[in-house]
Amino acid sequence: MHLNTSRENAPRIAQPGTLVIVWAALIGLLGLTIAVAKLHVTSWSVVLNLLIATGKAALVLVFFMHLRSESRFVKVMLGVTVAALTVIIILTFSDVWFRR
Repeated sequence: MHLNTSRENAPRIAQPGTLVIVWAALIGLLGLTIAVAKLHVTSWSVVLNLLIATGKAALVLVFFMHLRSESRFVKVMLGVTVAALTVIIILTFSDVWFRR
């Protein structure tokens, strides 16, 4: 059994400076989430917080879970999962918003 020890298949690790910037962005987005929740912008605060949470999840996936170095299959499966979740959330919101 031959183990491939070449650097071409090794995951690309982000530089410490990049990770600090991503961490600062996550902290900023957390503050934005808290601010939107305190403002009580009627029904739109939930949508805004979901969008902010999507951005935070994307940062974590790309930088801390090394999604950039994953295979195309993993990226496609993540896309399918996110699309299905998006459809479920949209259908749930449309049901709640358009009730009489």
